[in-house]
Formats: sequence, C-alpha cells, structure tokens
Amino acid sequence: MLDSDKVQRLRVDYRNRQVRWGFIWAVWCAVLWGAWYVPGTVIYAEAPFVDMTDEYLLAAMVITTLNAVAVLLAMYLWIAVLGKTKDYVRTIYQFKISRWYAPAGLAGMLAIFGSILAIAYVGAAFAAVAALLYPIIGALLARLWYSERITRQAAVGIIVIVAGGVIVFAPGIIDELTGAGTGGMLGYLGGALAFIGWGVEGAIAGRALDVSDPDVGLTVRFTAEVALWIIVAVPLTWALAGSRLWEVVGATLANPTNLLLLALLGLTFGFCYVSWYKSFPLIGVGRGQAIAALYGPLALVWLYVFTLEAPGIQFIIGGFVAVIGSFVLFTERRDVLEVIRAVPGVHAAAGSSIPPAR
Repeated sequence: MLDSDKVQRLRVDYRNRQVRWGFIWAVWCAVLWGAWYVPGTVIYAEAPFVDMTDEYLLAAMVITTLNAVAVLLAMYLWIAVLGKTKDYVRTIYQFKISRWYAPAGLAGMLAIFGSILAIAYVGAAFAAVAALLYPIIGALLARLWYSERITRQAAVGIIVIVAGGVIVFAPGIIDELTGAGTGGMLGYLGGALAFIGWGVEGAIAGRALDVSDPDVGLTVRFTAEVALWIIVAVPLTWALAGSRLWEVVGATLANPTNLLLLALLGLTFGFCYVSWYKSFPLIGVGRGQAIAALYGPLALVWLYVFTLEAPGIQFIIGGFVAVIGSFVLFTERRDVLEVIRAVPGVHAAAGSSIPPAR
C-alpha cells in the first residue's frame, strides 16, 4: 500500500499537470482567437460585403450566421475524430446538462455579432481589444452566481481593466458624441456587446462544464447558437430586409474566396473555443479568461502581419493595460488553484483543509 507521503506527491504531480495543461490550452485559445480577426476583417473586402457600406447590420448578421455554421461543422468533424458523437447525442437529450448551453449559445451569439459589427464600423483593432473587458463581467457574475469573493487584488484588477477600457472606448465615443466621428456608434455598441456577451458566456460555461465533456459541451453550445440563428434571427431579419437577405447569402456563397474565409473562420474560432473550454475545468473560468485575454495583443500582431495596417496607439496601450488588469484580477497563489470557486455549504462541509482565497 502506498504511504501517505507518496500519495500526496502523486496528487500534487497530477494537479500540477492539470494546471500546466490548463495554461497551455488557454494560450492556444489566445493564439487562435487573435487569428480569427484576420479572416473576419478580410471578408469585408470581398463581394458582396465590400459594396454594403450602407448595410453593415445586414452584412454582420449574414457573416455571423455563416460563421456559426462553419464552427459547428468544424466541431462535428472534431468530435467525430475523437469518437464522441454518441456522447454529443446523449448530452443533448440530457436536459439538465444541455439547458446550460442554450443561454451560453445566446450570450456567445450576441458577442460574436457585436464583434463582427465592431469590425465593420470601427475596425478590427478596436473589435479585438474592446472585448478584453469581458473578465470584468465574468468576475462580477462569478461573485453573484457562485459566491466567489472579489478580493482586494481582484478589485485592483477590475480597476486596471476599466482603465484599459476607457483608453480604448473613450476617444472614439467622444468623437461620435461631439460630431467629429465617422458615424461608428453602432460599432462601439457592438464592442460593448462583445465583452458583455463573452463575459456572460464564460460564467455560464463554468457551470455547464462541471457536468459535461468540454468537446461535447462546446458542440452542444454551437448547436444552440445555430438553432437560435435559424429559428429566431434569420426569420426576423427576413421580415425586416425582405429578399435582400437571400440575395446577400447567395452572393456570399457564390464567391469562392468567401468559402475559404468562412472555412478559416470556422477553424480558427472553433478550435479557439475548444481550447477555451478545455482550460476552464483545469484552471478555472477566471484564469482561463485572463490568459486567453492575450488574444488582444496577438490579434493586433496578426492584423499587422496580414494587412500591414498599424493599429491606433490607443488600442495598443488600452489592450496591454486590459491584459495586465486581467492577470492582476485572476492571479492567485498556486494552492488556491485547488479551489476554483466557492459553493455555499460545500466548503464548510469540507473542513479547514481547503485554503481560503485571499
């Protein structure tokens, strides 16, 4: 029989491997998430979107819908390769589990739409760094839903992230309000929708991933998003835009370059989400979000490499400030990683062996 010291060492080694892989997955998420903004930007230079400067709302709706379909197809391929298709079907029929992914899909759907809208009206650099504010929403919801304490360190992190957000948002919004802008207020609203939506989704995903496999759960989440687009958003857009909707969809799918860009959107965003969801059970939603926030600076690098357009200095400064705030918000002692969040009653029953968060 193993002695207690050896059992403890094995337990610590196992937990260290979990933490290491959690950080690896979160970094991969940042790399792929940043890359997603490249095809998301380039597609606006292709027909029919290049001629839709007065119809950006319709363009964003079509792009976001097709992006969701592309991601879902990538996820179907992924779980088929992993041999998890039967698990996916079983999870859908387990309402106590799948019910969590419907609101997650709705929140993510709004976030992606907001980001695509922000790219159109303000630019990809703004869209990328605007969403860096999402850890604030995640932290506040974790406090409300999961009783996670907002410590002094977390409060400092939130203040720093807010400062980064002011640097990113304030100049453009002031220009719009004073009439010196370019009419991009919808883009700034889209940026706000992005960080609110992803913050809400992260908090919901934390609960859903307690009871489901990340690969399967993510596929269920995108199934919910595609269903919401088809059942709710597409009919509503059809009622408002009429046959113009189907003209844009047809022209989009008739352009071979768009098909390539949609494939890139599906692959980069699909596997970015895979990495994001896989990091949550290993290091926690908050820390997964914080490390994934590196996507902001990486997106600026990707965009510069592929478009040769330097981002505005306020986006660079604001992005780095927000990333620093994210790490301040969610960086804790190594042993606190054992306890992802506080659930009323559970920790009390566990006794004093669980170290308190500070």
